[in-house]
Amino acid sequence: MSGATIDVEALAAASRRRKARERFLTHLALILGVAVFALPIWITLVGSTHDTDTIGRGEVPLLPGGEALRNYTRAWSEGGGGRNTFAVPAGTMLLNSFIMAMLIAVGKIAISLLSAFAVVFFAFPFRMVFFWMIFITLMLPVEVRIIPTFQVMTDLSLIDTMTGLTLPLIASATATLLFRQFFLTIPDEYVEAAKVDGAGPLRFFKDVVLPLSATNIAALFVILFIYGWNQYLWPLLMVSNRDLETIIVGLTKMIGIGDTQNEWNLIMTTAVFALLPPVAVVVLMQRWFIKGLTETEK
Repeated sequence: MSGATIDVEALAAASRRRKARERFLTHLALILGVAVFALPIWITLVGSTHDTDTIGRGEVPLLPGGEALRNYTRAWSEGGGGRNTFAVPAGTMLLNSFIMAMLIAVGKIAISLLSAFAVVFFAFPFRMVFFWMIFITLMLPVEVRIIPTFQVMTDLSLIDTMTGLTLPLIASATATLLFRQFFLTIPDEYVEAAKVDGAGPLRFFKDVVLPLSATNIAALFVILFIYGWNQYLWPLLMVSNRDLETIIVGLTKMIGIGDTQNEWNLIMTTAVFALLPPVAVVVLMQRWFIKGLTETEK
């Protein structure tokens, strides 16, 4: 009996050691992964607190410096990045990017909700033909249709306008498809109950469909806001007026000259500004984002 007891205890101890080793390896992998992603961000944060000469000498400080207030104030109100460039204040670029991202996200959700609602709950000729026409546009990336789209914006005199910057990016086949698939799961009893109560299509949409779609809308908003915020090619093509410049395009223009003229501390400061809005959206809407991706009950 004592031998059996010793064997059981040895097996339990071996099992504990194996689990401890597995936990250690798992946490080590997670820490290494976080370090790989976090180290460049930390260097950017630290670099934004040093002066131009420190970064210009090729030094990579790992501890914050004493120029943070000056750098952030100057980048926000004056801009920077190159002594021979026409600097755009980071505050202006942030506002432009925020307006563009909000218009794209809200516009995509509004149009996709209405188009998916029409396809699912209305019976009209060629309904599925129109849906598949929308769906097929998923096969055409922005780069393929950017020249004809630019020509249309030129003909409508929308170059160098916020409308031209956002309107072509508002239509979304992806969001339409996702909302359609969600609307198909809404029980038919809800539709019949609305008809019995005398509710019209708009009231059914407002009182039933929208509340059920709240978490999906929140999840899509996070994705679409970041999509709009990270736009580079279309704003670069559409905007030559520096007053409408977005922060993603502005960052690339800051480093588009010789290394000796780059003010890397201000570039890093502007990069920190560019990080804040999407991070804030993800953090503030994290709970809704997760629920929108995982919740299936109606």
